[in-house]
Amino acid sequence: MASNRSAAVPGVQAVPAANGQTYRGPFAIMTILFFMWGFMTVFNDILIPRFKSAFALNYFQAMLVQFAYFGAYFTGALAYFLISAFTGDPIARVGYKNGVVLGLLIAAAGSALFWPAASAHAYPLFLLGLFVLGIGLAVLQIAANPYVTILGPERTASSRLNLAQGFNSVGTTTGPLIGGYLIFKYFARTGVHGAESVKVPYLWFCIIFLLLAVVFWFIHLPHVGEGKIERGVGALRYPHVVLGMVAIFMYVGGEISVGSAIINFLGQPGVAGLPELEASKYVSLYWGGMLIGRFMGAVELSDMQSRNKQFCLAAFPLAGFLVLWALRGWAVVQMYLPFLVLCWLLFQLGKSLAGRTLMLFSAMVVALLATAIIAGGKLAMWCIVGVGLFTSLGWSNTFSLAIEGVGIYKSQASSLLVMAIVGGAVLPPLLGRVADLTHNLQIAFVVPLVAYAYVAFYGWKGHRLGRERRAGRAGRGRNAEQVAAHERSSTSDGA
Repeated sequence: MASNRSAAVPGVQAVPAANGQTYRGPFAIMTILFFMWGFMTVFNDILIPRFKSAFALNYFQAMLVQFAYFGAYFTGALAYFLISAFTGDPIARVGYKNGVVLGLLIAAAGSALFWPAASAHAYPLFLLGLFVLGIGLAVLQIAANPYVTILGPERTASSRLNLAQGFNSVGTTTGPLIGGYLIFKYFARTGVHGAESVKVPYLWFCIIFLLLAVVFWFIHLPHVGEGKIERGVGALRYPHVVLGMVAIFMYVGGEISVGSAIINFLGQPGVAGLPELEASKYVSLYWGGMLIGRFMGAVELSDMQSRNKQFCLAAFPLAGFLVLWALRGWAVVQMYLPFLVLCWLLFQLGKSLAGRTLMLFSAMVVALLATAIIAGGKLAMWCIVGVGLFTSLGWSNTFSLAIEGVGIYKSQASSLLVMAIVGGAVLPPLLGRVADLTHNLQIAFVVPLVAYAYVAFYGWKGHRLGRERRAGRAGRGRNAEQVAAHERSSTSDGA
């Protein structure tokens, strides 16, 4: 339990997050980080088939790429949580900017390890590099996610985080296109070990992370928060945080499982029979769906006027439709159009409520995965690609709902939620194991199906259960009118 002792952060002037002010400049700067870790994360989807062929791995061994990368998130976040429990929140001490710089430097070190790993043709060394890279990005996520949510009023936190995640999706959309071209074509040379093709791209990542560290070291970011350091594990006293950890575990594990399997899935003769380079373009479409969905989510959950909101909700999918038509032609766009229409309809049903919208979108993912398991051919292919559009709100809505109302424990709660990203390390190898045992990658999609079913539950009821019980305890001794008002406020975004 948390200690009652708290102290002001020495040398830091805190700006209360509840004052309603929105910090647009710092928010714009932080979107660079969201882009970068999105770009890096989807590169793993390119590494998996590359390493599978280069090192003659089975599905389980190839999915260890995700185990190393997302296992590092758990390790880094667990270390952060333990430090905050015994000595106080580190970010409250050093500030968000220094946390970001530290994360960038660690990420640069992990990227640098790819050069010796490729030279030695050593798969374990690649996994070590991914682990160090993941540690660095875990530090970035612990700092950046709560920082974005408190750069303005709490009621629009989901909107800001969806907008930031939209820039994350710009990275996840361009990553497969660039990565597929660089690793499968530009740096791939006949007669050379396949792992050699990753050396130069990751060297450039190292340089970019170092340059960003220098930039963030010299820029000014306001310290927005309570300005206090408190020991203990106070974030765990909030049941909706604990339930949110499970939801983040399931969401990330489900999302990464599907993305990691797309190239191999689309390469199967019974589905589409696509070569790796062509299949990687559909990985980009999978993550591009998240780009559209997250920008739509930023609009839907904002304080924008109703007329402007409806205009933007129609404009984003229309723009995506036109871009897709220009890049991929009518044959592709006509298959994707029904998903865009369905996405717009679900936003209408969500009624600008974070919990309800999360439930609807996650339930749609469950339906698509079930169809992909039962069906085959192009229908299964498009159901899997379409998952990206409807998984778009999973992180933003779950994260903002889980840290809502925790006060000075936002960074500690954030570390717990980032710890739960370990789902991306656990579920993809589990999917691979099911595929190996059944000799059927299609059946293995039952793993993310179960995961998204829980996320739908969190959006429907899970994010409210803990707060309702907490509100009941807090309401003892108050009159009935006060309790009723508190509960109405606590459950205002429920289904």
